[in-house]
Amino acid sequence: MKGLSTLRKIDTVGRIVIPIEVRQLLNIGKDDKVEILLEDDHIEIKKYEEYNKCVMTGEITPQNRRYANNLVLSPLGAKILFNEIKDMPKTFES
Repeated sequence: MKGLSTLRKIDTVGRIVIPIEVRQLLNIGKDDKVEILLEDDHIEIKKYEEYNKCVMTGEITPQNRRYANNLVLSPLGAKILFNEIKDMPKTFES
């Protein structure tokens, strides 16, 4: 990602405006949520992503399951991944 620096003033109630260029780069829309993290001596602001989003389909469903290394799959995502693995050429022989 290219570097971008901008100066903004904090208003009387502690608000700042995130420049449109930054919002466009990060795909942050009008009603999206952002996450504010304190890291040592700086603040990190990033678009909030649901932690139960399927890595294959992007779906967020009550049926999503978390697997090893925090891999989240929906039922459809699990099927897609299974089929991709099944169709992979075998590189090792037993």
